[in-house]
Amino acid sequence: MEIFLRQQFELMLQDATGNFAERTVYRCGGPDAALEALRTDPESVHRGEFVRAFFQENLLDNPAGHAFVLQALENRTVPAVEGGTVGEVLARLSEAAFADVLTTMTSQLIQRNQFYS
Repeated sequence: MEIFLRQQFELMLQDATGNFAERTVYRCGGPDAALEALRTDPESVHRGEFVRAFFQENLLDNPAGHAFVLQALENRTVPAVEGGTVGEVLARLSEAAFADVLTTMTSQLIQRNQFYS
C-alpha cells in the first residue's frame, strides 16, 4: 500500500476509534464498563452497526472501499465468512477486519484516557 493511502487509512481509523470510544463510554456509563463490554461482547455496544455507518459516511461501502480496507489490514486475521457474491464477501471481510482493529484500538484509547485522567 502506498504511503499516502496508508496515512489516509490511519487518519480514518483514528477518527473512528475516537468516535467509537466516546460512544461506547457514554452508552456503558463509564470507561470500566465500556472496557468490559469490549472484552466480553463488542456487539453489545453495536460495533457492527457503527462500522457499517462509518463505511457509508466515508464512502467505503463499495467494492473499491472494501478492498482499500482489506489492503490496509492485510496482516490481520478475520473469521471465516459465508459465501456469496464477491462484493458481499468483500463487504463482510472488510467490516470484520475493521471491527476487530476498531475494538482493539478503542480499548487502548479508553485505557490511555483512564491513565491520564
